[in-house]
Amino acid sequence: MTAPDVKIDPEWKQVLAEEFAKPYFAQIRQHLLRDKAAGKTLFPPGGQIFRAFDMTPFSKVRVVILGQDPYHQPGQAMGLCFSVPKVIRPPASLVNIFKELQRDLGIPPPGHGDLSHWAHQGVFLLNAILTVPQGEAGAHQRVGWQVFTDAVIRLLSEKKEGLVFLLWGNFARAKKALIDTQRHHVLEGVHPSPLAGNRFIGCGHFSATNRLLTSMGQPPIDWRLS
Repeated sequence: MTAPDVKIDPEWKQVLAEEFAKPYFAQIRQHLLRDKAAGKTLFPPGGQIFRAFDMTPFSKVRVVILGQDPYHQPGQAMGLCFSVPKVIRPPASLVNIFKELQRDLGIPPPGHGDLSHWAHQGVFLLNAILTVPQGEAGAHQRVGWQVFTDAVIRLLSEKKEGLVFLLWGNFARAKKALIDTQRHHVLEGVHPSPLAGNRFIGCGHFSATNRLLTSMGQPPIDWRLS
């Protein structure tokens, strides 16, 4: 796969042109094609794989929230980490995110789990692994996506200033090594999954993010979801 074959926001296409031209990226595509040929259903749908990039162009990124891999049940994955379409019931981790928003900022839980409003404001909702076969959580961990998304994080760190990275859980926190903490802010915490004992609630990351943004002369994120 060469860069012109990748349908993605033009800014990101330019920034990531070298990655798209590397052999590992062609291997990702071949793996996805083999899975499809074997009759597997992949999530999110093809046109939504790069949705986080399309909704938050490189120049607009202000905050980065890092997830692991997409939801693996039908209708859930939409190309934004932790987010689900409005017609889908929010999964448990997202419910805990909303609980912390209410505790931290007094924002009542919304009636849906679509985080597009955050993405439009510069919150880059990136999964480290961009695809998953139906019912096979983590099955694409070794196809090459992490090489790609690690490069994305490095490029954000190198080419941007004053980003706020929210790293929830051990998987995301391991990515701190890719970030220049002299140029960017990193907030680390427990994963929002109930399996982490609900210790995510109390982190205060949403108010802390807005304090950091305003201290840099930027508008805060409106974390409310209509």
